[in-house]
Amino acid sequence: MVSHDGDNQKHSPAAEVVVVILPFVAQGHLNQLHRLSRRISTYNIPVHFVSTTTHIRQLRSRHHDSGQHSTVQYHQLPTPPFTSPPPNASARFPSHLQPAFESTLHLRRPFAGLVASLSASARRVAVVHDFLMSYVVQDVKTIPNAETYIFNPISACDGFWRAWERLGRPFSVDPDVLDRLPSDDGTFSPEFIKFVNLQLSHIGFHVGDLYDSSRVIESEYLDYLDREEIKDKKKIWAIGPLSYADKEVTTVSKNRHDCLQWLDLQPLNSVIYVSFGTTTTFRDYQIKELAIGLERSQQRFIWVVRTADFGDVFGDDAKALDLPMGFEQRVEGRGLVVRGWAPQMEILGHCATGGFMSHCGWNSTTESISMGVPIAAWPMHSDQPKNAFLICDVLGIGLMVYDWEHRDELVSSVAVEGVVRRLIDSSQGAEMRRRASELADGVRRSMVEGGACRMETDSFISCINRH
Repeated sequence: MVSHDGDNQKHSPAAEVVVVILPFVAQGHLNQLHRLSRRISTYNIPVHFVSTTTHIRQLRSRHHDSGQHSTVQYHQLPTPPFTSPPPNASARFPSHLQPAFESTLHLRRPFAGLVASLSASARRVAVVHDFLMSYVVQDVKTIPNAETYIFNPISACDGFWRAWERLGRPFSVDPDVLDRLPSDDGTFSPEFIKFVNLQLSHIGFHVGDLYDSSRVIESEYLDYLDREEIKDKKKIWAIGPLSYADKEVTTVSKNRHDCLQWLDLQPLNSVIYVSFGTTTTFRDYQIKELAIGLERSQQRFIWVVRTADFGDVFGDDAKALDLPMGFEQRVEGRGLVVRGWAPQMEILGHCATGGFMSHCGWNSTTESISMGVPIAAWPMHSDQPKNAFLICDVLGIGLMVYDWEHRDELVSSVAVEGVVRRLIDSSQGAEMRRRASELADGVRRSMVEGGACRMETDSFISCINRH
């Protein structure tokens, strides 16, 4: 087993093995595998990070350290031009990104060529790819000294329930849990379901599965995934949360965002951070209700106001979102509106932040858990309803803004006001902060030598380095 004693520690060279990382092209997926690239590089293993020209540029524009890791090499593969329509606020799922998703199918041949080239001078090439790139990597199985590992970008909770249903419910589970579980209805568009099914038709030859999760967070669901009926003789490693690696950013950042200076002036645990990720756009009337609810709550807040990403973020400018007239003036001093990018990890890590109103994307969820911040859950699509269930029902560190079966209804300002007050200014919210803090401590302990995450990562490195 390879020892790993921290980012600044030198490790035994293992250049005879190279790792190729292939992320999916949505921002959250890029973030996860970029973090994994950095972690693997600390073992002195050459890492090749591969994506489209557009999305390598997108990654670099949003991660200023993406060129600072000398053992990570970036490969840009061209794709044909794809349409980049504006987000559709009337649709929960970001179907406007489907052309960008489909463009990845053109990477199959150039990716196989890159892996073949690397395999000529390496004892082994280990390809770690997002599940949603399974079609692209299908030719790797023809290269004798190359092997693949599926990176699952979702929670173990969502991953298990989808696999359990797909495999025909191969064993029984607690019926009470099934009764409380949100359905998969409305989580994907028909076009994306077809895209997922294409990926499913090209899995099975991989060595094992990586999860951006931890037994500290999801031990029950990781145990379910490790059952033979589900894993089918594949190895499983829970190597997360990968977002924890960015925790140090909160203390070393040189150019602090203005919102952090504003947070410095606020009392402990008094601010709710409101942000819905890079794939969500609200309708105008929902934005109005959210604004009214935040204003009437009388609680401090930071609200990131932005539209969802375009498929090509360097294309047309996004439409500015309109807030109610006079809103920013009325909440001045108590609320802060941030348009565009915000330093999420630094906000969540600030002592003034006492809650996070979130869409419950898995990156945002693990970032909030790593920082010990409870969540007001407002899921929109994909794995988010199951993540919200995990947060609120399993871990007890959050409140539902609304129930998933009412997803097509307007979330009223009264509902927003109520959940904000409960999370920030009630004994219930304080108890959730206590539980979230304990969970964050458990995550921290899992990262050190002898901890669960460290041992699982070492086990994965030992596997790809095996003779």
